[in-house]
Amino acid sequence: MTESTASSTAPTVESPLRTLIVGAQMLFVAFGSLVLVPLLTGLDPNVALFTAGIGTLVFHAVTRNSVPVFLASSFAFIAPIQSSVASFGVSATLGGLLAAGVVYVVISQIVRLKGTVWLHHLLPPVVVGPVIMVIGLALAPVAVDMATGGTSDAIGYGRAMVLSMASLLVTLVLAVFGRGLIRLIPILGGIVTGYVLAALMGVVDYTPVREAAWLAMPEFVAPSFHWAAVLFMIPVAIAPAVEHIGDMIAIGSVTRRNYLDKPGLHRTLLGDGLATCTASLFGGPPNTTYSEVTGAVTLTRAFNPRIMVVTAVIAVLLSFFGKLGAVLQTIPGPVMGGIMTLLFGSIAVVGMNTLVRAGKPLTAPRNLVVVSLILVFGIGGMQLGGGQFTLQGVGLAALVGILLNAILPRAEEE
Repeated sequence: MTESTASSTAPTVESPLRTLIVGAQMLFVAFGSLVLVPLLTGLDPNVALFTAGIGTLVFHAVTRNSVPVFLASSFAFIAPIQSSVASFGVSATLGGLLAAGVVYVVISQIVRLKGTVWLHHLLPPVVVGPVIMVIGLALAPVAVDMATGGTSDAIGYGRAMVLSMASLLVTLVLAVFGRGLIRLIPILGGIVTGYVLAALMGVVDYTPVREAAWLAMPEFVAPSFHWAAVLFMIPVAIAPAVEHIGDMIAIGSVTRRNYLDKPGLHRTLLGDGLATCTASLFGGPPNTTYSEVTGAVTLTRAFNPRIMVVTAVIAVLLSFFGKLGAVLQTIPGPVMGGIMTLLFGSIAVVGMNTLVRAGKPLTAPRNLVVVSLILVFGIGGMQLGGGQFTLQGVGLAALVGILLNAILPRAEEE
């Protein structure tokens, strides 16, 4: 694909008004998923808006404003953040996320020096696939507990099931049968439906909205460093880092440009890593490339990266509207639980698809051992060590997979 052909796919002139409108539209597309991560993990949604905007600006500075993407938190981080917050607290979890961002930075520099072959050897599909499955399934019971009202004192089982299943149904319908931009906002549609239904039932507590100021500084939280939280979170960065390559290929296929060469995979990985580090310094979830925005770019043909800069600025401005964050925090638990049941399952399917596309026989002794132990150690609650140096969950599963893949002899056909 020649540069002239690629450039012909993008509009030559962008009016300021069109750039503003399309930029706002991009935030609308990303909004449901963007605020879902902080709402499910106990972080502040206003801070998440702020850090998504700042992180996107950092990414575009690193990549020289050449890739039309908006950054927000990967769903792969939801279950690990939930588990880490419960075990170590928010501040220590942010320290772990900062370390995960540093992992991105280190990987980017190795890619710059050595290319990507080493990454595929270290993290083949037989390791990455089951690790992604663990990320999706490890906290599946939490999703079910929220959906059935187990986390909501004021909402009984019956009402909780109505709210969660209604939210889930609308999300499914929009995802499967929606067309155009509607298909890109299934989570937002499910949340809105569940919230309206909860309001009609009278189970929404509007006290936080009444008490919140119209304009307020987001409640930033500084990270602290706890060895156990750092060791727990670092391996979690592996799966999103590998997926990042697929994201860059996907957006490149839409815009007809090779972003792995220009600005280069090392720069896009570095942008993700620095954006994640920046987000954790303020108390926000990690920033990574965003599939919903890729879909929106496909539909709107908005190939100009400046549009994403506008989206980032709008996100930062919205983060200072205190009542917006208060409204988001009044969303009942069963509404979020219904969506989580689909979300965690879909993450597991992504991991399964990674294995299927690899085309390797899973019943071959080597592959069977690697996949089996990753799944059982990750989902079953196995832990190594104790006190501050406990390793469990996704972190343990990833480490076991990497070690087994490195130690076990490969079959001759591989």
